[in-house]
Amino acid sequence: MAIVQMKKLRLLAVRDSKEELLKELIRHGCVEFAEAEDALTGSEAAALVHRESSELSKLKTQHQSLVHAINLLDTYAPKKTKLLSAKPELEDRVLLDDTGLAGALRTAETLEGYDARIKRIGAEESRLRSVIESLQPWLSLDLPLNFEGTERCSTVTGSIPARFPMETVSAAIEAVDEEAEIFSVHEEKKAHYVLLVCMREKLAEMQDALRPFGFTASALTGMTGTARECQLNAEQELKQLAAEKENCVHYIIDDAVHRDELKLAADRVNVKMSLAEAEERLCGTDSVLVMEGWIPADREQELNQVFERFGCAWETVEPEEDEYPRVPVKLENNKFTDSMNMVTNMYSLPAYGSVDANPLMAPFFILFYGLMMADMGYGLIMILAALVAMKKIKPRAGTLSFCRLLLYGGISTFVMGALTGGFFGDAPKVIAGMFGSEWPGLPHLFSPVENSTQVLYGAMVLGMIHLNTGMVVNFIQRWKHGDKAGAILEEGAQWVILVGGLLLIGQMMLFKEAAMLHNIGLGVIIAGVLMLLIGAMRSATGIGKLTAPFSCIYNTLTGWFGDVLSYSRIMALMLAGGVVAQVFNTIAAMPSANGVTPVSGIIFIVVFLIGHALNFALNLLGCFVHDLRLQCLEFFGKFYKDGGKPFEPLRIRTQYINPQE
Repeated sequence: MAIVQMKKLRLLAVRDSKEELLKELIRHGCVEFAEAEDALTGSEAAALVHRESSELSKLKTQHQSLVHAINLLDTYAPKKTKLLSAKPELEDRVLLDDTGLAGALRTAETLEGYDARIKRIGAEESRLRSVIESLQPWLSLDLPLNFEGTERCSTVTGSIPARFPMETVSAAIEAVDEEAEIFSVHEEKKAHYVLLVCMREKLAEMQDALRPFGFTASALTGMTGTARECQLNAEQELKQLAAEKENCVHYIIDDAVHRDELKLAADRVNVKMSLAEAEERLCGTDSVLVMEGWIPADREQELNQVFERFGCAWETVEPEEDEYPRVPVKLENNKFTDSMNMVTNMYSLPAYGSVDANPLMAPFFILFYGLMMADMGYGLIMILAALVAMKKIKPRAGTLSFCRLLLYGGISTFVMGALTGGFFGDAPKVIAGMFGSEWPGLPHLFSPVENSTQVLYGAMVLGMIHLNTGMVVNFIQRWKHGDKAGAILEEGAQWVILVGGLLLIGQMMLFKEAAMLHNIGLGVIIAGVLMLLIGAMRSATGIGKLTAPFSCIYNTLTGWFGDVLSYSRIMALMLAGGVVAQVFNTIAAMPSANGVTPVSGIIFIVVFLIGHALNFALNLLGCFVHDLRLQCLEFFGKFYKDGGKPFEPLRIRTQYINPQE
């Protein structure tokens, strides 16, 4: 599998055929439009060319309205659906049809009107509740709240902090005017609610006298009648608003019959938005449209038939190398390597003209994941979850890639679990021990607990294979692009050093008496180091030729040491997951130490399920993250050129309904 070859498309079409041509192209879903403003630059017709316009902003507003209406129905009239149910499917001609769209937009507008009224009612209810709360201290006051006194007397309501005794306040009032009086209407922990009665000409002096006591006039303006009457009126308004709100909710629920109609309309508008976005990238004159874009080379013949049917003039050309950064990237993968699209997209697509890493990465990613999890029970859960999801929801694109990755990771986890004898840790052995059996457990080829050193060595050997695979790819790429000397003096030199190291290790471990082999190994290593130094000095300039050998040796040694050591995480995660599982099994079995009873059995089941659920969730994420790190940093660092721009053709994009394939 590889990066799909792209061709640049230039096309002239009759303006009258624009709408039908775009609809035909969106059905094929293999043309990415590029800005065509400079299509005729330098020609005599350039002055006549103008950019096309569309109703994109209007369509976005319509789509937002429809989605809001659907969300309202889901809130007030939720529809019961099966747990893992697939989206309905319709033919693309139905999604491109406008029939019923106007009616759906009117329904959405009506639903939004009800929602807006409900929000206004909510705001009004909050205001009325605040009013009722503010009236509580004045309910015992018989005077109307809008009463301001008589011709000669003034009345003022307000509050005074409770720390001031009313006797002291009354004395201060009498000191100003013996005829004035202050009445306590209501007492609370923090305040006295009072009514001041005084001569109108003395009001200003009274306010000055009350100021040291923290007097605050009440904010009851605009209310007529007594506090009790105002409270009853507010409560009556609340009842009316509640009834109106309930009616609005019922109206929304009644419109739930239009839910599917609204979803279809939302997806139709979504398709129209895609067409409008493509339309805005076109240029044209009064009679001709100018289009530019990119198409996969293997779809050229298919599109030629479309262009001939619409009487278009077109050409396709291979992109020049200096255009590669602008060429969109599409990866062509089979069912196995397609599972890696999720991983690649999280990192970055490969640059056009480079190597698709998915086929190279897939075996290593899945193998490493299985080694890290290494449990038959967890593997079975992953396999069943992936199969059920693929059967029930019929996923597509990124969701399908994730399900496939989960499936292959589950298979690898199950196989590695069979090799290590792990089935929810050592659950079979523990359960057998609860019933008095001394069964040693499932047979296994190796154990991460008992053979951790061997597992560590194996992980590092796999790391060496993984890293060298990346170097092989880089060597081939450099050779193809004419940098043969660089490939030999860098990747080739490192392989020579590696061969020399293997000869030395072989002599020390297997052929201790073969001194000649030791000398040959040293000679090969020296030759590799010299090649590496020549390569470093070859690309350096000036004083860099003196420092390059030292930095080259240092970077190579530390780089390889760090990279290979990173693969020890495979052993660490395998060991950690297995030990945590065993710990939970041991804790769950403790109550059954003196024999299994109904209570101890229930405790075992509860602790077992909770413990393994936590361990499974932690390992599911942890193994993915660490596996991703090995691919993106160690493996990709050897050859991968990122920065690819994803291929985004004009195609039918939907949210609620899937177009039939």
